[in-house]
Amino acid sequence: MKDRSKAVYQIKRTYGKWFLTKVKRAIYRYSMITAGDKIAVGVSGGKDSSALLYIMWLLKHYSPLSFDFHAVFLDLGWPVDPAPLASFCRERDIPFHVEQTAIGAIVFEHRREENPCALCAHLRRGALHGVARRLGCNKVALGHHLDDLLETFLLNWVYTGQLATFTPATHLARSGLVLIRPLIYLPEATLAGITRAENLPVMDNPCPASGKTKREEIRSLVGLMAKAYPDIREKFLTAIEKAGWLEPAPDK
Repeated sequence: MKDRSKAVYQIKRTYGKWFLTKVKRAIYRYSMITAGDKIAVGVSGGKDSSALLYIMWLLKHYSPLSFDFHAVFLDLGWPVDPAPLASFCRERDIPFHVEQTAIGAIVFEHRREENPCALCAHLRRGALHGVARRLGCNKVALGHHLDDLLETFLLNWVYTGQLATFTPATHLARSGLVLIRPLIYLPEATLAGITRAENLPVMDNPCPASGKTKREEIRSLVGLMAKAYPDIREKFLTAIEKAGWLEPAPDK
């Protein structure tokens, strides 16, 4: 156990039952983190990525896992001040990097595509991977959680006719990186609870498409299903793990 205050250690023991045990189980099952890894943690100011950043800090200081990590914030050109994230990282000695981009202008002013989310995601992915390589990282961590896993499956099924979702660990052949999602066993409600309990920095999403996407429609559908079947997320996870769908996959 690394040297930390007794108060923080007590919090850690309580949080172990709530979420850390599940995160570590996912990490070990899918070999997400190994000794010596240097990980770029994508942070946007949303609750999911802020919770991921906090959990990565806990894992570094209160688990046997040996790794280093950087927080990376992509400035898309919106009027968003990352100062709360920077302050959070500074207080915990987490290296914080801001990458200036023109992604917002490209997506909404120049291209003006009917489906801006796909292009935006592609550009953000490329920018984040580029930063990770420049920082000497071999892995990138994202804050996707159990709800995201189910929603992505339903999006693919309903809109493309495919039975597919993302994997907890993906080897990106073209960039030489490994993409990991340590929160895959946690539902969104748990991350919201962590954010409230720790008063984590959360910033409004200024994207013009926020709240107007197909994912929002699917999210509402999942909410309706969960009212009738409260454990639907966990049952979905059990089913696709038994089917072997979440095994690490190479990027094509």
